[in-house]
Amino acid sequence: MNLPQGELIRRRVLEDAGTVLRTAFERELTGFARLESQDTLLLDADGVGVLPFEDGIPVAAYHTGTDAAGTEAVTDIGSTGPYRLELYELDGEITEQIHGDERLRVPPALPAQQLSGETELVDQIRERAPETWQETASDTSLDAVEQFLDDEQKVEAIRDHARTEAQSRADEWNFPTDQT
Repeated sequence: MNLPQGELIRRRVLEDAGTVLRTAFERELTGFARLESQDTLLLDADGVGVLPFEDGIPVAAYHTGTDAAGTEAVTDIGSTGPYRLELYELDGEITEQIHGDERLRVPPALPAQQLSGETELVDQIRERAPETWQETASDTSLDAVEQFLDDEQKVEAIRDHARTEAQSRADEWNFPTDQT
């Protein structure tokens, strides 16, 4: 996803991704958040999460390290901080183009559900988001999730990668591990 730089309106390190979502919602931001999770900051993982907003409502997601889009990208962004945040304001025409890409689209409340768990924010986003966004995005994302879960090879490859990465980190840091 190539986005123009936009106008930087906030840069900081924060503990909770919910802060990003709340700030964008309250400002009715049209733009995007660029989030580097603790894995990127501390464990040399690659990539950042990008959450575009229209009028403060999350409309899409992309992760540069995994090349994941939509709901899968929200999962890759992660739910534990700290995060390095950059919040940018963009022209509405650009975010409309992003929102038009079905591959990137997310249900409006999904990022708040997965990244913050703030039920009040989730409800506020659902109330403000046009119903057509919720219907189209939820249908698309449910199909994508079902396809992903049905692909046993992909799920097992992720598990294997996680095991290998955990073992590598444990070896690197001289932690004792169970080799069974």
